[in-house]
Amino acid sequence: MAEPSDTVSPARGASWLSATVGEDCAGWRLDRFLTKSLSDMSRSRLQMLIEEGAVSRAGRTIKDGNTRVKPGETYVVRVPPARPAAPEAQAIPLDVVYEDDDLIVIDKPAGLVVHPAAGNPDGTLVNALIAHCGASLRGIGGVERPGIVHRLDKDTSGLLVAAKNERAMRSLARQFANHTIERAYHAIVWGAPRAGFGLIEGDIGRNPFDRKRMGILRSGGKPARTRYRVLETFGPKTRPLASLVECRLETGRTHQIRVHLTHLGHPLIGDSSYGRARQAPRAKNPAEEKAYSAMENFPRQALHALVLGFQHPSLHRTMRFEAPYPEDFAGLLAALRGLQPG
Repeated sequence: MAEPSDTVSPARGASWLSATVGEDCAGWRLDRFLTKSLSDMSRSRLQMLIEEGAVSRAGRTIKDGNTRVKPGETYVVRVPPARPAAPEAQAIPLDVVYEDDDLIVIDKPAGLVVHPAAGNPDGTLVNALIAHCGASLRGIGGVERPGIVHRLDKDTSGLLVAAKNERAMRSLARQFANHTIERAYHAIVWGAPRAGFGLIEGDIGRNPFDRKRMGILRSGGKPARTRYRVLETFGPKTRPLASLVECRLETGRTHQIRVHLTHLGHPLIGDSSYGRARQAPRAKNPAEEKAYSAMENFPRQALHALVLGFQHPSLHRTMRFEAPYPEDFAGLLAALRGLQPG
């Protein structure tokens, strides 16, 4: 495998990196090959550049990180010039669970968007991190999402880790890519899976009929695996009205838990995108009325990132955090626990 070259375009200030495939990398995925060849860049950063059309082969843009490379092929990567993060600092309160010179762990509230995007130009976690961390976020790949290694949906609460320097970014991105991060989510769903535990598998990709939603696809999706375990059921034992389910991710696809649980037939309570509109049965007593009302009026998907564990990039020891249920999630559980087993 040839050494990557590094030149600079005076016109645009961009760096141009190139790497030639050797026999030892034959058949590798493009993103894996580039991660090995361009070791100063994280896999997540390279995947983003691929998706943005910054990678080419023989003058042809390659936008699929799954592309299999062949010996003798040369890939060129255009790296935009490093620049300060575009989003501005905003003094948004953060619930900081842990922080040091390398990283910060946040207990994200429901309703907070992780990074600026169409429809949410500011008021995001990134804006808050820039204000909180200041110069410590400087140089994180020159991207507009400084420090962001993974995401939670806007209306999902719970734990999220962000990197404060490039070394931590690379280490955490590598752990996510290798699926060595411990992530446990608690979800409150309609009904209860008949099997108390199991593995949900199904390739996830954009829904061809609605690009804002994801779905399980027969072709073109990315492999996704979710292990689940029913922790508690509510209502009649023979036909529970709802259940508390723990999900552990073996992959990290967009909306993975929401898509997989819906596929299983038990969508999240409050999930307007994937859960069908449902009505609880007619209440027979005040406890049932309270529980049914809480279920039907829950304002978001009932999903909480409870546990996050990883190897610290510098301390080289396992860090594990657990976030308590937010008030709305705990309130829904309390109302459901008031139901008689029947």
